[in-house]
Amino acid sequence: MKSYQFEEYGAPLVENTGTAPTPQGEEVVLDITACGVCHSDIHIWEGYFDLGQGRKLDIRGGRELPFTLGHEIVGTVKAVGDKVTGVKVGDKRVVYPWIGCGKCAICASGEEQLCSRPRQLGIDVAGGYSDTLIVPHSRYLLDYGALPKELACTYTCSGLTAYSALQKVKSRTNGGKLLVLGAGGVGLAAMAIAKSVTDAEIYVADIDPKKREAGLAAGAVAAIDPADPAAVKTFMGMTGGGVNATIDFVGAESSAAFGVKVLAKGGKLVIVGLFGGGFSLPLPMFPIKAISVEGSYVGNLREMRELMDLAKSGKLNELAITPRPMHEAHKTLEDLRAGNIVGRVVLQS
Repeated sequence: MKSYQFEEYGAPLVENTGTAPTPQGEEVVLDITACGVCHSDIHIWEGYFDLGQGRKLDIRGGRELPFTLGHEIVGTVKAVGDKVTGVKVGDKRVVYPWIGCGKCAICASGEEQLCSRPRQLGIDVAGGYSDTLIVPHSRYLLDYGALPKELACTYTCSGLTAYSALQKVKSRTNGGKLLVLGAGGVGLAAMAIAKSVTDAEIYVADIDPKKREAGLAAGAVAAIDPADPAAVKTFMGMTGGGVNATIDFVGAESSAAFGVKVLAKGGKLVIVGLFGGGFSLPLPMFPIKAISVEGSYVGNLREMRELMDLAKSGKLNELAITPRPMHEAHKTLEDLRAGNIVGRVVLQS
């Protein structure tokens, strides 16, 4: 098998070869046909998250090097263990990567993406920047029907993350207003999904004019530059007093600050992005404006199934996807880190 791996944190990805795994019991081996590139791959590759004020969260522990990134994975079943049911060799499947330990109370509740002993593909164990992958159980393999494989794989992270975040604001935005903050890959995925979840009037904000244009093309009623000194005043006037919810797909100090400032009374800020930094708000503003702030991390397997049903039924708008060969994995990470990618890049084997 051939994989594109980093041998030291922050070092260029290199092509390595090894022996393909043999499935045991409930395990399934896939031939990978495509794998999306996600901004969170950059944090795993660098080995830390920025916590602001010069602080970093070190995430280098527990990961064997060299390591294979990639968690937006689609492929064809190559081999199955002797206890596998539900899939067979030759089946084309998209992979739910947010796998927990399967034994704790969190996993039993169905929220295994929040497990404290995770086995997440491309995060904790080997992922999809490769031609071969081993999956611990067939329940994590979903049929994607007639969807293009390059589109199907994006639903496992950017799509699922957006869908789960939208579910968290649905009760407040139905009949109201929603701000999508950050029109990168995940933000545009939210734009593609939003109308299937909420009937809100949707606005988009981004500091990049090209991404604002992409947000408008995806259906936003208006776009704003949050870096403009007059942006808060302008936006509050534009919306008649603010939005009922903001989903921050950037997760920077400046984006969270803007997102909470433009909330109407009773509004909700959901932070999804992992860019980094800190968040501060005078405590009296929470009760005075009756606002809430919530974090959202990808989504559970039930939400993944719901999202795939929506996608296969043709109810979602398509995303702008740029295919690249798998050997350009490192170049793609560099381009993404530099902010030079609009939409989603998917690597193909």
